[in-house]
Amino acid sequence: MQRQKGESSRPRQLGIIVTAVALVGAGGWFAGSQMQSPADAAAARKPPKAGPVTVAVERRSLTASVVAQGSVEFDSPQSLALAGAVGTPDSGSTDPVAQRVTKAPVAGSEVKEGDVLMQLSGRPVLVLRGSVPMYRTLGPGTSGDDVKQLQRALTRLGFTSGAATGQYGQGVATAVSRWYKSKGFQAQEPSIADKQQLGTLEAAVTAAQQGLLSAQNPSGGTGSSGTKTSGTESSGTGTSSPDTSGTGTGTGTGSGSGTSGQAEKLQLKAAQQQLNAANTALSAFKTGYGTKIPAGEVVFLPDLPARLDKVSVKVGDTPTGPIGTVTSSKVVVQAVVQGSDAKLLHKGMTAEVETTDGKKVAGELVALGDDVPKTGSADGTTAQGASAGGSDDASAPVPVQISIPAGKLTKNAGGSAKVTIKVGSSAGKALTVPIAALHTAADGQATVKVQRDGTVVDVSVKAGLSAEGQVEVTPSGDALKAGDQVVIGQ
Repeated sequence: MQRQKGESSRPRQLGIIVTAVALVGAGGWFAGSQMQSPADAAAARKPPKAGPVTVAVERRSLTASVVAQGSVEFDSPQSLALAGAVGTPDSGSTDPVAQRVTKAPVAGSEVKEGDVLMQLSGRPVLVLRGSVPMYRTLGPGTSGDDVKQLQRALTRLGFTSGAATGQYGQGVATAVSRWYKSKGFQAQEPSIADKQQLGTLEAAVTAAQQGLLSAQNPSGGTGSSGTKTSGTESSGTGTSSPDTSGTGTGTGTGSGSGTSGQAEKLQLKAAQQQLNAANTALSAFKTGYGTKIPAGEVVFLPDLPARLDKVSVKVGDTPTGPIGTVTSSKVVVQAVVQGSDAKLLHKGMTAEVETTDGKKVAGELVALGDDVPKTGSADGTTAQGASAGGSDDASAPVPVQISIPAGKLTKNAGGSAKVTIKVGSSAGKALTVPIAALHTAADGQATVKVQRDGTVVDVSVKAGLSAEGQVEVTPSGDALKAGDQVVIGQ
């Protein structure tokens, strides 16, 4: 029994040994198969052979637009200043009197034609529509375009002064007085100094008239009898005929008659000259005497109603410069575009304006480049800090201005907005390829490279509208169709 047990264990041991050898051999084969030489590893890392990068030709509609970011602002900002003093001192004193603001203008308020903008030393500063700025006192004797626009403004307000002749006459003075009274003020009447000067000049005329009468009828110049009758002198025969013009003739033999006649003529001439001078001075003074509008009491603005954007004075101040900034009540959008995009734009184009709160309105491109007002903002700088001047740099920013319908986006003033200006669209659906697929030769011929059956061929096309990275192409015949693969790179 012992022998049989030993003999049965030998085959089992032999099987275990064979299995172990097989496993070792398999492990060695697997390890050997996974090992690479450096050359084999480098060869395995080489990129595959390069081939063309292609995209499919599409048939689609294209719409080209210029998009810019801008700011919503009130239109036509204009610095506001007074042309001079308001009123005149009602006294003969020539001492300067400081004029102080007694009622300040209110920022954000709207002013209409005929309104009182503010008060200075109790006098009103009124607003009228006109393109000629106030630059002088308007009163009797003045004439010009500023007087004509005053007459037209008074007529619009219902204070007719007659035809707009440009002459400040009594009709204008009466209309001005009525207008001031309707606002609770008295128009500027002649001052005490003016009245005193008028009295002085009238007295001078009266004195000159009396002097002329005395020269025409001299006393104590007759003959020895002390009387003068029909030009006959008692000391001899002759005649003397002085007239009111200071000329006369006389003959006779009376002693001293020649000297006396010459003196009378000189006196008469001098008296006449003095009267003429007095009348001239009085007439000149009366020409400017009457109801006036002092230079500081009216501000002419080209567009009304207007909005007071900023105010730089307060009650108690003595204005020496601008009193604020006035704008139109309409808003515009100021923006800048790249020079290359600006070449696609022109006045009259429709623009879509979208504010940050989602409001969308249709606007119109009204100014471009140098046409954009240099005062595009209240501080006098152009929109977005861009220069409105021309530039040869195609990438230089160009300012644009978009008008907005009245009453729209007023509450968005001071905010930002996106401007989208449509510059063109394809006629329906057209064949389009990426801009990178289009090649233009020196002679201007455009081509695209098309991959067909493993080869690349050139197809001539005519390029059209480009937008969104795509360009419209028109091939000759059926050389290109939707779905063809065009090369955009290697």
